[in-house]
Amino acid sequence: MPQPASDNPLPPEGTPAGPDNSQPAHPQAAPPVDDWGTGEEFSLDAPVGPPAGSAPALHHQKAGPLAMVETAFLASAASLIWLVNFYFPPGPLLRIFFPVPMALVYLRWGARAAWMSALVAGLLLAVLMGPPRSVLFVMPYALMGVQLGWMWQRQASWNLTILAGALLGSLGFFFRVWLISLMLGEDLWVYMTTQITELLTSGLNLLVNWGILGLGVLGQPNLQVVQGLAVVMVFLSNVVYLFTVHIAAWLLLERLGARMTPPPQWVRVLLDE
Repeated sequence: MPQPASDNPLPPEGTPAGPDNSQPAHPQAAPPVDDWGTGEEFSLDAPVGPPAGSAPALHHQKAGPLAMVETAFLASAASLIWLVNFYFPPGPLLRIFFPVPMALVYLRWGARAAWMSALVAGLLLAVLMGPPRSVLFVMPYALMGVQLGWMWQRQASWNLTILAGALLGSLGFFFRVWLISLMLGEDLWVYMTTQITELLTSGLNLLVNWGILGLGVLGQPNLQVVQGLAVVMVFLSNVVYLFTVHIAAWLLLERLGARMTPPPQWVRVLLDE
């Protein structure tokens, strides 16, 4: 009787044995894919987080909280300096550092953080000392700090930054006089210049009576001349103030890692000596 055909017939004799192209009964499972789609098997020992190529820079991860903390800290430091100088004035020492915190914020974190520090310092002083005194700090010192930071970041020369700061400081002086005059109900600027004119007139008359000066040598001062001289003196005093601010900021900010415009050569020679 003929034998039944086998389910798996053997290849005929002389046929070379080749690879088995048949599909396996149970195909091998693909390796598990992790959450980042790299195709690597998940392991508890592997570092947690995205791959190095897709992770954002560490500076951008920490820039937000760090900028917020530094802005709040320097704004409170500027407010504290103004508060201490107002109630316990140690002379002109603390006045030099009024605009420096806002300038430092600008150099480290940009314009938005600097404006926020000026606003926060003004609001904090408004709570502690009242709105009028906080406004006297914001104008001109907080605005001066933002202006100096903007110019220092662009490496403007000291001559230009001192001139611009002196103009802003002079505007701040007259704004302060106007605000106090508004609160007192009297023109404080006219009152001060009138008193100075009368004082100069009395002094000249006394010198003439003593024979030290001849009649009509210097002429009698008038109010307009005194006001013009007062404006010039206010501007010159602000120039001197801005120069000392630049020296203090250059000595301080270099140690804090913030780059500002380097001083002229003659200033370096004076500081070295």
